[in-house]
Amino acid sequence: MNTKSSPSFDKRDLRNALGSFGTGVTVVTSGTKQTRLVGVTANSFSSVSLDPPIVLWSLGSTSPSLDIFDASGRFVINILALHQVDLSKRFSSNLSDKFEGVDFSEGLGGLPVLNDCVATIECKTIQRTVVGDHVLFLGQVEKYLYERKPTLLFCQGNYLQGVEYETS
Repeated sequence: MNTKSSPSFDKRDLRNALGSFGTGVTVVTSGTKQTRLVGVTANSFSSVSLDPPIVLWSLGSTSPSLDIFDASGRFVINILALHQVDLSKRFSSNLSDKFEGVDFSEGLGGLPVLNDCVATIECKTIQRTVVGDHVLFLGQVEKYLYERKPTLLFCQGNYLQGVEYETS
């Protein structure tokens, strides 16, 4: 079997090209007060299946939070509201305690659920796969909450604000 390696791309330039696809912004959380609370800003979130309800997201394989996501076997997708840019920046930083001063409650299994989000989706990890330089997590949705309000979006390296919503 012949295998070919992928073409050599400038990683930053490829990231810029991929960043042309606008996404919602999430903070994925896990851990408990007894272990360690972790959270990361991610736009790699996607719905996979409605029956059964499954979602996915990915985390860099060198992330210092990876051990907690693996050990807990659970995660929460917190879809950020338009006014939560500060949370996106906080959870994408290298702060030692990203939860200090953050308003959250305990969800299933004691995991942190950020308050005032557009939606929260609590999941049990059903599969974990290493793909390239990331770990892909598939989760069975066990509980979700949402409300209709403006969602924080990200595209081409910028947060999109002032988006008008049309109701259907």
